[in-house]
Amino acid sequence: MLLAVYTSVDSADTARALARALVECGLAACAQVSTIESCYRWKGSVETAHEWRILFKTTDDRYGAVEAAIRALHPYELPDIHAVAFEHAFAPYAAWIEEGSHG
Repeated sequence: MLLAVYTSVDSADTARALARALVECGLAACAQVSTIESCYRWKGSVETAHEWRILFKTTDDRYGAVEAAIRALHPYELPDIHAVAFEHAFAPYAAWIEEGSHG
């Protein structure tokens, strides 16, 4: 099964570093970085912040290692890490993700 694993961080440099690290070590075939604005409750206050979302394209069997790598490199006390399964994918593209996320 293919997964899109998401996290968000507080700087473009951190986002790029996380994206590159997971692709270089073969945990993700691809990582995409985009800017977002977040509104969230944290420790009793409502906060807003500009963040950078990273979408990692990987496989279900790599999720544990992807989560561990994100946690090891993430600057937040409580990182947002969640995954969504691909319901459908163009077969050649799916094969590329499967191949690319296994080093």
